[in-house]
Amino acid sequence: MKFYKNQLFHIFNQGNNKEEIFYTADNYEYFLWKMRAYLLPFGDLICWCLMPNHFHWQFFVKEIEIKRKILRTSVDEIEHIRRVRKYGAKAILVNNAADRMAKAESFVTLNEAIGTLERSYARAINKQLGRTGSLFRKECKAKDGWINEFVTLEKRNGQEDYRFLSGTNYGLYCFNYIHYNPVEADMVKLITGYPYSSAKDYACLRNGTLCNLNLGRELMNFR
Repeated sequence: MKFYKNQLFHIFNQGNNKEEIFYTADNYEYFLWKMRAYLLPFGDLICWCLMPNHFHWQFFVKEIEIKRKILRTSVDEIEHIRRVRKYGAKAILVNNAADRMAKAESFVTLNEAIGTLERSYARAINKQLGRTGSLFRKECKAKDGWINEFVTLEKRNGQEDYRFLSGTNYGLYCFNYIHYNPVEADMVKLITGYPYSSAKDYACLRNGTLCNLNLGRELMNFR
């Protein structure tokens, strides 16, 4: 995947051979923690949806690479919060990544972070199910919002891309497509009836903090 700064991307992947990747409510929640730890250092989630055998993210990229020590610190901090919320006083301390010096000043790309996210989640599922092998399709896919051509929020040749001008629905089309996945799959009647997407957050039915809702409303041009 080739990412650019200040760009809106639709990132998605599915289970290997279209098999399930989420089996329990805890699996969904664990993956959401991974998203927070590995994605947010690079930009802002605009919307997301986790389906039983695939996932969708609409992500606004601010950085395509960051120092490895920054990502390590993010992962450790989020994992510590997750453990405390899940296990309370029984939570095991995290081996602080900030103290690990190997390649600390080197850079890690968003592509690498997504790969690490998927592999670390896959290890947990393999352990849970007593299975081996790959969980996800080999390559995660990314489109610039929705279509195959890359579209930037920045000006091209001095002109703003018309798909992001007021009154157009380019980003909104992708936004709605992601949220309507559970409805299209006949899992729920309304998008707000599905717990594993950001639709409830935009409808003010949940105080989720994973998405940058203000930026999402600005980019989608709705109030």
